[in-house]
Amino acid sequence: MFSRKKKSQRLATISLLIMAIGFALTIPFQSSIWGALLQGGFEAGLVGGLADWFAVTALFRHPLGVPIPHTALLPKNRKRITAGIISMLENDWLTKESIRKKVAVIPFMEKLISIAERELETDSARKNMINGIQYFIHKVNIEKIAPFVEKEVKLLINRLDMKVYLPVIIDELKKRNYDEKALDYILNEIDTWAEKDTTRDRLGRMAVDAIENIKADGFMQFALKSFSNLVNEEKLGNIIQNLIHKGVESFRDPYNQNRATLLIALNDKLQNMKSDENLITELNNLREKLVTKWEPEEKIITVLQQFKEKAITFIQDPGFFETHLFPFLTNLINELKANDEKLELAESWIKKQISIFVDNNHSKIGKLVKENLEKLDDKTLIRMIETNVGNDLQWIRVNGAVCGFLIGLILVSLRMLF
Repeated sequence: MFSRKKKSQRLATISLLIMAIGFALTIPFQSSIWGALLQGGFEAGLVGGLADWFAVTALFRHPLGVPIPHTALLPKNRKRITAGIISMLENDWLTKESIRKKVAVIPFMEKLISIAERELETDSARKNMINGIQYFIHKVNIEKIAPFVEKEVKLLINRLDMKVYLPVIIDELKKRNYDEKALDYILNEIDTWAEKDTTRDRLGRMAVDAIENIKADGFMQFALKSFSNLVNEEKLGNIIQNLIHKGVESFRDPYNQNRATLLIALNDKLQNMKSDENLITELNNLREKLVTKWEPEEKIITVLQQFKEKAITFIQDPGFFETHLFPFLTNLINELKANDEKLELAESWIKKQISIFVDNNHSKIGKLVKENLEKLDDKTLIRMIETNVGNDLQWIRVNGAVCGFLIGLILVSLRMLF
């Protein structure tokens, strides 16, 4: 661009020199017809070239540095020119209506889907997607998320109404036979406890104390004293120990009637608990108290950090894109292409957002142009304009000289003719 400007500027100067030299050379021959004719042409060409040089130069600076009035028009009228450019952009070329009309005919979804399908096949796009996902995961601040997660978890737990979940829990206990398992556990604990020597001795002492403290008269008192003389603490402890063991063994028998009766009674009690309003209220209150005192933030941070590390490791796996991300994105694009209603909604949403953006930021077009123009000093701005349109401006000077020469020939010819 700069070399073209220099070339055209040199051509304009040469044309002006030709007219000046031609005028000077024809002065001695002005008495002849051809001399007068050429002199008139060169004279008019010289005047036209000088006039156009003055006009072109006066646009940007004072000709020959002389502050002639109405010259250096661009520096003097810079603010007005800038305001005119901004007004032209906002009100004529880039109006809100013209932008909306242009946006309305652009098939955004068609173009976006085409770009997405094409880019999914490129290695660079795949790598960028993986890097982008990893970047966002790395940027997740666990400490800031943990309080929010804690709050949501507590709200979720507090929304659990035990009136709904207690029957489910009881049915699940029955389904998994926890009633029988609980009974067997208790029987095992009783049997283990009863087999201990300390238990035997304690039971023997308790039995002897109970016999000695029984108040009876007559034959019954005599019978009790006789029985107490026949047995001691150890014997009574063994007797009671054996009785407990036999009782436990009988209740362990799945076909024992007493066991079946006890399980039926236990199941009836559980069924009644489903609609026990006092129990439900107590459980709800207990849940609220436990949730209020519960402080799981540190545990949540640990869990989220572990999840974050596992997510990063999972994404770094070489097969992640082909196995998971690519099929997901492909299915998403195909579903979108097959659903005209979703496409129209997405297209409408995009255009609406662009329209809102244009409404909110249209005035910034002029501000942006103004800011960029104000950053340039007069010398830089003039150089930019001359670099871009200087070629045409220099041709104005050439055309002025040539047209002046031709007009001069015509005028001298007319003068000679008349």
